[in-house]
Amino acid sequence: MSTTMEHSAGDCVQTELISGVELMNKTKSNLYRVYEETVGYTKLNRVSKKSNVSNGHVPTPSDEETTATTPNGFSISESDRKSSDVTEETPKIRQTKESFEPPMLITKALTHISFYILMFLGYLSQALFPPKIVKEKNRDGYASLLDRFSTFYSRYVYRRIKDCWNYPICSVPGDEVILKNRVTNDNGWTFEFTGLKTKCLNLASYNYLGFAEANGPCAEHAIKTIYTDGISTGNTRQQHGTCALHDELETLLAEFLGVEDAITFGMGFATNSLNIPTLASPGCLLLSDEKNHASLILGIKLSNPTVKVFKHNNVKHLEKLLKEAIYYGQPNQINNVYKPWKKIIIFIEGIYSMEGTICRLPEIIALKKKYKAYLYLDEAHSIGAMGKHGRGVVDYFNCDPKDIDVLMGTFTKSFGAAGGYIAGTKKFISFIREHSYASRHAWAMSPPVAAQIVSVLKIIMGRDGTNEGQRRIERLARNTRYFRLRLEQMGLIIHGNEDSPVVPILVYLYSKIASMVRFLIKEKIATVGVGYPATPLTEGRIRICLSASHTKEQLDYALEVIEKVADEIGLRYSRKARDPTPIDYNNIRIYQDLF
Repeated sequence: MSTTMEHSAGDCVQTELISGVELMNKTKSNLYRVYEETVGYTKLNRVSKKSNVSNGHVPTPSDEETTATTPNGFSISESDRKSSDVTEETPKIRQTKESFEPPMLITKALTHISFYILMFLGYLSQALFPPKIVKEKNRDGYASLLDRFSTFYSRYVYRRIKDCWNYPICSVPGDEVILKNRVTNDNGWTFEFTGLKTKCLNLASYNYLGFAEANGPCAEHAIKTIYTDGISTGNTRQQHGTCALHDELETLLAEFLGVEDAITFGMGFATNSLNIPTLASPGCLLLSDEKNHASLILGIKLSNPTVKVFKHNNVKHLEKLLKEAIYYGQPNQINNVYKPWKKIIIFIEGIYSMEGTICRLPEIIALKKKYKAYLYLDEAHSIGAMGKHGRGVVDYFNCDPKDIDVLMGTFTKSFGAAGGYIAGTKKFISFIREHSYASRHAWAMSPPVAAQIVSVLKIIMGRDGTNEGQRRIERLARNTRYFRLRLEQMGLIIHGNEDSPVVPILVYLYSKIASMVRFLIKEKIATVGVGYPATPLTEGRIRICLSASHTKEQLDYALEVIEKVADEIGLRYSRKARDPTPIDYNNIRIYQDLF
C-alpha cells in the first residue's frame, strides 16, 4: 500500500513495512498474474533457457528455490506456487511525510531570467576583458583538453560567487568548525589568507552522530593504533594488506547489519565505482534512480551494461521499466528469438544527499521479489543516521536485511572516519574479495581509521557498557524533526523526508544562494550553497546537515539567523498553511517512539 501526491506541498507517503510478511502473497500467485498482465499470450518463439551469467557469481534471493520457466523466460518459484493460497497478513504501516512544494511560476521565471543575465554578463566580460592567465604554447593542431563551456562557466559565472565555496578549515568538523579567513583582490581569480580565523556553528559537515571528535574513546583508540599498527599497511587487501583490525571490523560490521559477511574499503566513492563493474557486464540491465550519487553512476558506466533511469523514488515508473525489461528482453535480438537479460539490478540510495528524501524501500523490495531482480542499496548517508538502532533505512522501515542483495555504505558520515563497505551473503562477499578492483588494486584501509570505526560501532551497539550510542541516535532524530518543523513555521520551502538530517532550503536564485551563505558566515554559521549544475537550474538551495552533537541552543540560534536572512532577502516562498503552535523540543515524537 502506498499513496503519494508527487510534487505537491507536504506529500504524505504511506509505506508498508516488511516484517516477515511477503507483500505480494495474494490469493493468486503474483508471478503468474504479472506474467498474464505483461505478456497476455504465449509467444512460441520466445522460449528461453535459464541463462548462465558469464561475469561470475550473482547474489541470489534464495539458492534453494526450485523454479519453473514460463514461455518468455519468466521464472516462477515453487515457494510462490505454494503461497498462492496463503492469505496476506496485514502489515504495519509507517506514515512518512515528504515535502516537494514547487515554487510559484513568477519565481521560476525570475530564476531563469537572472541566470541568463549572469551568462550574458559573463560572455560580455570574456569579450571585453579577456582573462590575464597563463596560456599554453606550441599547441597548434591540438584539440582542446578542457570543455569549452565548463571553462567559461568556471571563469565567468562561478568565479563571481567563488568566495561562498571551498572554505579551508583548521579544526575538527564537530558541532563547531574553525574557518581560515581569506580575501580576494581581483574579483575571485585568486585568494589570499588573512591570518585570521572564524569559529562557526557547523551546519555543513556530514557528522550525523557527532563522532568527528578530537578526543574521547574513539580518538584515543585511533591514536593508540598508530603506535601499534602504523598509518598504512602498505599494500592491497589481497597482498599482505589485511591486518587484525580489518578482520575485527568486518566481523563486527556484519553482526551490526544482520548479514553473513562484509568487506571494507579505504575510500567510500571507490566502494561504488570499483565494485559495481564486478557485478555487471554487457547483457545486464541496471535500473538507476535519477538522483543517484556520482559514484553509483560512474560504477554503472564502467561496467558497460544497458542502463535505464527511473524517476526519483517513483515506484510505478520502476515497475513499468521492470515489466518492459522482462517482456522485451535484450535489444538487437537475432531472428526475433527472445533473449532475456543476464540479470536486472536496481540501484537506489537510503537518503538522497541533495534532496533529503528517503527511498521507498519496502515497496522496492516487493518489486524486486516480484520480478526476480537484484537490489543494490547505497546507505552512505543513512547508515548510523536512520533507524531505531542506527542500522539505516533497513532498520527505519523494519525490513529484513537479507532481502537486499547488496548492502553498501560509507564510514565518512556517521562514523567520523573514511572508507566504505559491501555486505551480504558469505558466498557473495567471498566473490567480491576475490574479484573486486578495489580489493585487488586499491590500498587497504588505514589501521587508525579502522580503529575509529570499530570504536564507533561498539558505542552504537552498546558494547562499551553505556547508552551513548542510543542517546546520539535519538538526539539526531529529535534535532531533525525540530529543525524541520521550525523552518516550516517560518514559511520556507524545504524538501525531503521529515526524518532526514539533510535539510535543503530552497532559495532558487544564484544571487540569493551567495547572499545567504555570506550572511550566515558573517553570523558565524557555516553552511553549503548548492546551485546549477549540481541541481536543476530552478532549484538552487542551501543544504543544512544536522548532527547529534548540536544542542537545542545552537539550533535555536541558527534558526533565528535564518529567519533574519529570510526576511532580508525574501525566502518565505511557501504557500502551505503555517501552524503557529510553539514546538516543545522535549516532547517531539520521533520515529523511535512509533513501534
